[in-house]
Amino acid sequence: MYGIRRVTAADAGVLARHRAEMFRDMGELPDDLYDTLIDAARAYFTQAVADGRYVGWVAELDDGSGDIVGGAGLQLRELLPRPDAARGRLVRGPQGLILNVYTERAWRRRGVADALMRELLRWCRGNGVDSVVLHASAKGRPLYEKLGFAPTNEMRYAGGP
Repeated sequence: MYGIRRVTAADAGVLARHRAEMFRDMGELPDDLYDTLIDAARAYFTQAVADGRYVGWVAELDDGSGDIVGGAGLQLRELLPRPDAARGRLVRGPQGLILNVYTERAWRRRGVADALMRELLRWCRGNGVDSVVLHASAKGRPLYEKLGFAPTNEMRYAGGP
């Protein structure tokens, strides 16, 4: 089947391709930007994995091929302390922005993204990352809700006068 392992900078190429394919699947990546996104994402992942700004996991086939069938990661950023009324405490420290959750088409609906997300969340709990957020696609939303994510009041600036 497959095993889950942490990414290394050597995985930057596959992470970049996953990112481009994810945006392509959502209809948000024009063909003429595909290679540009891959190049920019590969450069980012190479540096960010090495310096710890990006922590990720891949699902790698255990048949000796080394083929990667899915991935998920966190971009870590410092969170300004804020109240968490539901827990009656302050939330502070690093915040994990979940990015790049992607499964190769042939492996979809087989638990790959679920396994990756569970490993990612386990790592967060063990490493003091109390605040974890993501932007969900329509297809990903059921998985995230099953794992305990809830919609928020976020808005996105679309430009203005």
